[in-house]
Amino acid sequence: MGELLPCVEIETGRPVRSAVIWLHGLGADGHDFEPIVPYLGLHDLGVRFVFPHAPRRPVTINMGLIMRAWYDIRGLDVGSDPDEKAIRESAAQVAALVDRERDRGIGSGAIVLAGFSQGGVIALHVALRNRETLAGAVALSTYLPDDPKLEEEKSEANGRIPVFQAHGLYDPVIPLVLGEQARDRLQALGHPVTWKTYPMQHEVHPDEIADLGIWLRERLAEGG
Repeated sequence: MGELLPCVEIETGRPVRSAVIWLHGLGADGHDFEPIVPYLGLHDLGVRFVFPHAPRRPVTINMGLIMRAWYDIRGLDVGSDPDEKAIRESAAQVAALVDRERDRGIGSGAIVLAGFSQGGVIALHVALRNRETLAGAVALSTYLPDDPKLEEEKSEANGRIPVFQAHGLYDPVIPLVLGEQARDRLQALGHPVTWKTYPMQHEVHPDEIADLGIWLRERLAEGG
C-alpha cells in the first residue's frame, strides 16, 4: 500500500463503531462537507467521518488549471470519454482508506462510501467493486460515466448494497437526466436505490441532509 490520501476526520462519539468515507467534488477539498456532520443527527452514534483530499491535477475543462480533482474532465459531456486511468488510480486510493478502517477495527458492513459530483463517481466505482460487503453507498449530484467493464468487474459481495442517491432538479453542471440514468442502471444491476430530488442546482439542500441522516442511521445502526 502506498501513501494514504491526507484526510480530515471527525468522530461523532466513542467508541467508534462505523465509518463514512466522503469524497468532495471538483476543485473542493476534504473540508467541504465537514460542516454538514452535526446536521446529520448522528451525534449519539460512534461514527468516524473521513473526508480525503483529492490529488491536485490539471483539469481540461477549466483551461488546464491545477486543482484538486479525482480525475480530469475533458469536455461538457461529463458522462462520455471518462478519464479511466485517473478514475482507477483514485479508486485504488479510496479503497486503501476502506482497508484502513477495517484495520482500525471497523467491519466492512459498517462502512459507507459517499461522494458529491465527481466524488460520487469514485464512491460508486469503489463500492460496486469492493471485495467485502459494505453498508451502502451515497451518490449526491453525480452520474455513472460510460463504463463497459462495470458488469464484468462488479463485486458479488456488493451486488445488492443499498444506494442513497440525490440530485438537484435544476442542476446545470450534471443535468438531472444523468442522475436518472445512473439510478436506472444501478437498479438494473440489482441495487435498491433511495432516489430523492430537491429544488436546487449543483449543491446540497437542508432537506437532503435530513433525509440522508435518516438513511445513514438506518444503515449504520444495522451494520455497526
